[in-house]
Amino acid sequence: MPDVDASMPAIDRHFLADTDEVVSFYDEGFHFIGASARHLERHAVEDLIEASLWHVYPELLAPGPKAAIDFVIANGLPRNIEIADTTRNTRLTLVVFRTGSGLGVLEAQGSAVCRDTSTQGESDRALLLHQATHDVLTGLPNRRQFSDQLRSTLPVPSGGGLALMQIDLDDFKPINDTLGHGAGDAVLKMAADRIRSALKDREFAYRLAGDEFAVIQWRADQPREAEQLAEAIIEAFRPPFTVDGINVFVGASIGVAIAPADGNEIEQLMKAADIALYAAKKDGRNRARTFTRSMLIVLEQREMLRRSLRTALKEDQFFIEYQPLVSPSRAVVGFEALLRWRHPLIGIIPPSVFIPMAEADGLMSEIGQWLLEQACRAAMTWPSHFTIAVNLSPAEFLHAGLTDRVARVLDLVGIRAERLELEITESVLLERTTNNLDTLNTLNVLGVQISLDDFGTYYSSLSYLKNFPFDTIKIDQYFIKDLEHDRKGQTIVRSIIALAHGLGMHVTAEGVETEGQVNWLCKEGCDRLQGYFLSFPLPAEAIGDFLRNSSTQITDFPGRDSDLNQALRPGTQ
Repeated sequence: MPDVDASMPAIDRHFLADTDEVVSFYDEGFHFIGASARHLERHAVEDLIEASLWHVYPELLAPGPKAAIDFVIANGLPRNIEIADTTRNTRLTLVVFRTGSGLGVLEAQGSAVCRDTSTQGESDRALLLHQATHDVLTGLPNRRQFSDQLRSTLPVPSGGGLALMQIDLDDFKPINDTLGHGAGDAVLKMAADRIRSALKDREFAYRLAGDEFAVIQWRADQPREAEQLAEAIIEAFRPPFTVDGINVFVGASIGVAIAPADGNEIEQLMKAADIALYAAKKDGRNRARTFTRSMLIVLEQREMLRRSLRTALKEDQFFIEYQPLVSPSRAVVGFEALLRWRHPLIGIIPPSVFIPMAEADGLMSEIGQWLLEQACRAAMTWPSHFTIAVNLSPAEFLHAGLTDRVARVLDLVGIRAERLELEITESVLLERTTNNLDTLNTLNVLGVQISLDDFGTYYSSLSYLKNFPFDTIKIDQYFIKDLEHDRKGQTIVRSIIALAHGLGMHVTAEGVETEGQVNWLCKEGCDRLQGYFLSFPLPAEAIGDFLRNSSTQITDFPGRDSDLNQALRPGTQ
């Protein structure tokens, strides 16, 4: 017979300790896992080696009672079932209700046959127990039941096989935002059903909060069994959810942790599962990842970087590199300022790593202010017709007071506004608010140039080009890398150039890495070129030498002809 302490939820054990009722509990496989003292005294179940619900109450195998049992399992609502009590030559009413570990059965004298029991005193207690431990929307056991269940089963003995799965729904928020919370609730209920459908014996699902679910699994062969279940749940989410005739797609990201290997206390095991879930989302979502120590190391490194980032600006760890912008006449016309971070212990940290951290921690406004001022000061040492392009992160663009900060920098440094080009991505325009439009218009009034960066890689709504006053469109390097051989790519780039020129905007091509790309883009009328073929990003102190020797810095590549070398000298228009 299973050990009660290892199998019973804590809330059920508390219920047993406090009640004078004849009540017993069974797991999902109908195996007996515990009972009150009065029940043990009446039925002597502990004398059985492998007791089950059917050993204790064989009358429940009859078609009518068995159907009522199936109803309780499927719907999570308690039912009354009347059976014959042969030992007392009377009728016995059983209140059958769902628990986090399976079923509970409460004996009550009375007369009722397979009907809803919410109005009867005996079943009220069962119903209150059910409501206290189950989610109202989905019928799954709730966070309280989950915590009690996990706490009561830990620690797991060496060689045990308990798996904890943390499940987050992917792309759920847009459903609430676009179709309403009613549709969101419908999806959550269907999601709970799909999770249930993947479960087998000794596997239990819970709804923790919002679109967060969990599964506890007992299996000997871990983590293989847990990974198979996780994949089954992911597969269950692949078909669309249909809400009011509309098909919506919601995936599942799953983090798996195994006790005792990954933790044998509730906090440890949940942390391991959370870390694995984070890895699943970072790897692209709609997938499962099993916790490994390397995940913890990566997370600890990220937290260390996050702490270091808070002091990086004060300790002068940021620096700027500048990549040339070249015109069709092969003249250098300006530079883009590229933010870099040199960590004192780790070395150079890629912007793709630290900028999202800075945005999440509210640091980009201060860092962006420093970048803008330093880049403008550097530009004041260049020829007066050179422009300086500076990227604005979405967090910085949406921060109050941006236009005032830009105006102050222009006044402080003394640079002409038309020499400054601010680059934003389409992601800052997803919410087309009046504030966004006002910010762009105010920057235009200041005389600042505005560039739409990475065009073609986000949403590329043409309404942006119609409604927002951009000066330049930057074609993302994704469309440039195969430009010489990809006819579709050529058609797209050619169309973007024509579209921009038709709207009175300039075009810059990023990621130019071959002579063939240079020739094709110049032939099609692209206004500016930028990429490694022309020059790698340069430290500020190297720009002077670069400009004095640009014929070799930019064009010293095999196959370059002398006319192109001569044309690329700065200042030749």
